[in-house]
Amino acid sequence: MKNHTPDLWTLPEKLVATPLDEIARQGARKLIQQALEVEVELHLEKYQYILGNKGNRRVVRNGHANERDIITGAGKVKISSPRVDDRVLERHGDKRFSSAIVPKYLRRTKNIDELIPVLYLKGISTGDFTEALESILGKEVIGLSAQNVVRLKKVWEKEYNEWMKRDLSGEEYVYWWADGIHFNVRLDDDRQCMLVIVGAKPNGAKEVVTIVDGFRESKESWQSLLRDLKRRGLTKGPKLAVGDGALGFWGAMDEEFPLTKQQLC
Repeated sequence: MKNHTPDLWTLPEKLVATPLDEIARQGARKLIQQALEVEVELHLEKYQYILGNKGNRRVVRNGHANERDIITGAGKVKISSPRVDDRVLERHGDKRFSSAIVPKYLRRTKNIDELIPVLYLKGISTGDFTEALESILGKEVIGLSAQNVVRLKKVWEKEYNEWMKRDLSGEEYVYWWADGIHFNVRLDDDRQCMLVIVGAKPNGAKEVVTIVDGFRESKESWQSLLRDLKRRGLTKGPKLAVGDGALGFWGAMDEEFPLTKQQLC
């Protein structure tokens, strides 16, 4: 099915950077740079007791690395990370300095990685990603081309497949909330909804138990989902399952986990 960009994400014909956009980017750059300097200062203070034969400190600054571009929520900013000469720490069994704020190979912040699947689910086609992200983050966005998005989709698919094979032996759930979520895009004609179960553990922690595509909300689809959970080691169902009036889920639960109490939401 061809994916069309919905009206919500209609892009302007010509992008015009405003002074406010540039102020936001420069402000973000300044704050990040300041945070990096403070991070290094704290590292130097921590090891100020390590001295050489002449009483000089052995953990010291060593200039700055070359500038690199990082994509943030404020757009692309140039960052020059401080460098530290702390080779002596290896003799003491301590780890050398590595920035927790801007890791060595960081190219974009976590919120940008989260933005990409959100745009994808909103209906932005692969070919429109670069233009859409430039509208949000500014011109010359790096590392977010259509090719990159295709690679990311493969990563998401791999992570999902691994997650769907995880061992459920020993898992226990007190409650399940089950529902069929219908989408208007990216589903084949005979796969019309996503079947989702969210569970609550005895300690109150909530997690997604499973999510698969199904044919409407049929008993057969729900039963296939529940049997897959059993195959992966889930030996018993929750004490209580909560869902709507879709008969498919309740019919499947009656056969696969008959001891679970049922409650309509």
